[in-house]
Amino acid sequence: MFNQFDLKKPLGVLGVVLLAALPMLAFGEEAPAPATAAPTLNAGDTAWMLTSTVLVLFMTIPGLALFYAGMVRSKNVLSVMMQCFAITAMITVLWALYGYSLAFSTAGMAKGVVNFASFYGGLDKSFLKGLTVDSLQGTIPETVFMTFQMTFAIITPALIVGAFAERMKFSAMLLFMGLWFTVVYTAMTHMVWSGDGGFFWDMGVLDFAGGTVVHINAGIAGLVAALVLGPRKGYPKTSMMPHNLGYTLMGASMLWVGWFGFNAGSAAAANGSAGMAMAVTQIATAAAALGWMFSEWISHGKPSVLGIASGAVAGLVAITPASGFVGPMGALIIGAVAGFGCFIASTKIKRALGYDDSLDVFGVHAIGGIIGAILTGVFVAKGFGGAGLGEGVSMGAQVWKQIVGVAITVGFVAIASYAILKIVDMIVGLRVTEEQETEGLDIASHDERGYNL
Repeated sequence: MFNQFDLKKPLGVLGVVLLAALPMLAFGEEAPAPATAAPTLNAGDTAWMLTSTVLVLFMTIPGLALFYAGMVRSKNVLSVMMQCFAITAMITVLWALYGYSLAFSTAGMAKGVVNFASFYGGLDKSFLKGLTVDSLQGTIPETVFMTFQMTFAIITPALIVGAFAERMKFSAMLLFMGLWFTVVYTAMTHMVWSGDGGFFWDMGVLDFAGGTVVHINAGIAGLVAALVLGPRKGYPKTSMMPHNLGYTLMGASMLWVGWFGFNAGSAAAANGSAGMAMAVTQIATAAAALGWMFSEWISHGKPSVLGIASGAVAGLVAITPASGFVGPMGALIIGAVAGFGCFIASTKIKRALGYDDSLDVFGVHAIGGIIGAILTGVFVAKGFGGAGLGEGVSMGAQVWKQIVGVAITVGFVAIASYAILKIVDMIVGLRVTEEQETEGLDIASHDERGYNL
């Protein structure tokens, strides 16, 4: 994804090369304005980004849908799959109508100037105005860039589904996701990735592929939703074991494979940055899977399929903000820390505080995202094999930028999500009835069964 370091590359993802104006010494003439090289399409970059776009969509349908479906009870298997599928359709339409514009329009933005355009884009790109066969975003067609970003916009609200699984009305879910996407997701994307003038961009917060934009964002929204709705009927006394861990492991495997498009695709080019992002993604994920597995083995006496799958996802989450900035050994440490940290958050902390985050969206995505975001500030340093700190920026200063970015994200997302949930509750009500919850949402919401026995 766009980041500060890309601007220092001769052929960055912005695809614009600024040519220095040659002063007209003769006759004392004034130097002309700097010329700008026209961006040109690169077939290799385009092919990689087409592939990455498909991989990220594959993460939601079928990857996330299967991952979540296996963890709920059998009477709710279709409900979470339906929610992921419906979100994919709805966000696609909203992204085309106005989401892309709110996220990536640069109208009114200026470096160092904080105004409304620092937080939301304008509407000049609404209805995909100006998007043609020939329009480019850097070295790739803008159509490809737009669709790649759309897949991020799809999976982020879909992640939230796991926090309130088995108890939210389908109508409330659709309304909440539409409003949340409009108010929260587009703002986070714009602040982090839109370029000079974006609030987080100007702060120097590093987020290569979505630690703040996707994972902390979804994880905090999920926690707020779980708290507002309250626990599932019978929680925590009633057993609510996953009904099909085969689905979950298959879904986690699809997420692992698709994540290469998520992280390596965020280089927006087929280059060395994409190659390193792919390498560190694999290493961190493996380290986190083992970290969770061994933590659970020591704590509970046996390693579980659910545990190693959850650990892998935790590693994928944690390396996301760091993937374009850190080296292999930094990734190894980030993954190991995330595996252990997310295990503690999803088991001991969750049990101690008593909240019902059904499928551990907060414990894996928010906590993993926070770990990755902060450690990015450490392992970006060249001494640890990273890409290097910005000019004049110390490690301590960069870590502090990361912490501030995390804190602002948590505060903004929590307040906005709470307000949206309350509005939705007033309009359609948030929660199904006790009878519907007992019957299961497959029948209550969709009049269908996942299994006919």
